[in-house]
Order: sequence, then C-alpha cells, then structure tokens
Amino acid sequence: MSETSPVVCIIGAGSWATALCKIFSDSGLRINWWFHRNDDAQHFIETGHNPRYLSDVDFSGKSVTAQFDLSQAIKSSNIVLIAVPSAYVASVLEGLDKDIFIGKKCISSVKGILPEQLELVTDYLKNHFGVAADDMAVVGGPCHAEEVALEKQSYLTVGSKDLAYAEMLKGLMKSRYISVKVSSDLHGIEWAAVLKNVYAIACGVCHGQGFGDNFQSVLVSNAMQEMQVFLDAHSPGSRNTLESAYLGDLLVTAYSTFSRNRTFGNMVGRGYTIRAAQLELGMVAEGYHAINGLHRMCQRLHISLPIAETMYGIMYENAPVRESISRLRLILS
Repeated sequence: MSETSPVVCIIGAGSWATALCKIFSDSGLRINWWFHRNDDAQHFIETGHNPRYLSDVDFSGKSVTAQFDLSQAIKSSNIVLIAVPSAYVASVLEGLDKDIFIGKKCISSVKGILPEQLELVTDYLKNHFGVAADDMAVVGGPCHAEEVALEKQSYLTVGSKDLAYAEMLKGLMKSRYISVKVSSDLHGIEWAAVLKNVYAIACGVCHGQGFGDNFQSVLVSNAMQEMQVFLDAHSPGSRNTLESAYLGDLLVTAYSTFSRNRTFGNMVGRGYTIRAAQLELGMVAEGYHAINGLHRMCQRLHISLPIAETMYGIMYENAPVRESISRLRLILS
C-alpha cells in the first residue's frame, strides 16, 4: 500500500461515516464513498452534501466520489473503513468475494457487536474474509459526529496490533480540530465502544425516571467498574481504562445531548415502548443490540454485570422499568 497517497473507501453514510469522511477529506485524501441508497449517492453527486446526515457539511471541491457499486469501491481503494450500524454489517458485506480485502488495510468505526454472529467487526473480518490482525484498526472516541461537523476540538484513538499502521492513520486524521493518539489495544478499544453505549442507555433510562446528577455519577462510576471486569475477562492485558478511549468515551456518551443511546434510554425511562422509542429516534441506537450480545457474552464468560443485566431485563424481558431501577439503586455504591 502506498503510504503517500492512500485511497479510502468509506462504507456507510450515517452521521459518523459523514464525520469520518470530513476528517479524511480535510487531509486531502481521495475517497470512494459508498451509499446504501442510490438516490442519496445521486444527491451527493449533484450537491456535494449528504442529504440525510450532517447535511450542512459541504464536500464540494473535495476528492470524494459517491459510489453505487460496493465491490468496485473496495477494489479501487487501499484502505477500507466500515461505518455502518453493527446490525447491518453482515448484510452489507454479504455477497462480496471472500478475497476482496486481500492487500487492503481495514478500519472499523462501528461501535457495536454483530447481533447474530456475536462478533466484533474485526473478528467478523478475520473469520469471514481472512483479514489479518495487522491489517486492521479501530477508531475510538470520545468524539460525537455533530461536533466534528462544527469543527469543535475532538479526540480520537486509533487502535491496531500494528502500531506503524496506527501511526500512519494518526497522520492522516489529525488536524486543527482533531487530536489523535494510538494504542495496540485493538479489542479493548473496540469492546469499550460497545460497552459505553449499553451504559449510556442505562443513564438515559435513569434520567427518564427522574434520577438526578448524584445518582448518575454513581451509576457511571459503577459502569466503569463493570467495563473493567468485562475487559479483564474477555481481553486481558495491560491497559489504562482511565484513558479517553475508555472512560472519556463512556462519559461523553452517558452525558451528552448528542448521544442517541442516552436519548433512546431516556425515552424508555419516560414510558415509551422500545419500538416507539426506536421510531422516534429515527437512527440506530447501537446499545440496544449490544445489550443482548453483552448478555450472551457474559454467560459465556461466567461474569455478572448488574447494570448491563438490568438493561437486558428492561429491553428484552419486558421487566418493569421503575422496579428494575429501584432494585439496581440498592446495589450501587
């Protein structure tokens, strides 16, 4: 792969994909941007704007080409960034040649787990397409797409087993408004991005139930402890979970008004049905699917995460919200 002039294929056209396209295009890179909807791709060609997400971001004059054919978009790029909701990753990539990623570097910016396969995106790429660990990277936060669009100071962490690859991506992504650090904790960062959405939903549920800042602070503190328990059980290794990719991403997702997972949880806490909350949100709350996957993974690992299990009861077993949170508050400390 040429490190001087890489071409990036971005798979997905949601808010986070749009923000990442802005970050890479601001570095002057050529980008093949695949839209799931052909009419959205055509709108982009005609206007230079994504019609559905972060539509104020103007890509006119940038080297960004809207792509209709996913296979061709990948083949004509040497870096492939996956930025679709986790529940749709398998269906989007279904039908691609098994060797299509050979010679490519891959990045997952997906903050969720494939619900049917119970796999992280990097595991899916390895198991189904043979992508080597050294050819993969993940992008972690804390970073909301809306603030990237406004060019507010934001922070990213790039995780890869190959630190040289991570450093190369850092050079491509850092800018006046983006700071980037690197890490070798590929799976730890990827799982942290999954877990923080689960706990953001919990914070939203409790806020919707009328609990205040004092309770929320204890909830987040206990959530951080649960995250540590899970990471130690699933991906043991040396990491500092007080760093921004772990604690920072949890905090911004748990507290920010931009957080769709917190918003989704808040609606459920206020009495919305799951389906009604999903419809009103109008976007995918990754944490909803992650709750189910995390529940199954905890059973495999024989660990207990009380906050996560409370959310599983509410979201998947129709457990009464008020009674569930009342039980939870008695065991938090």
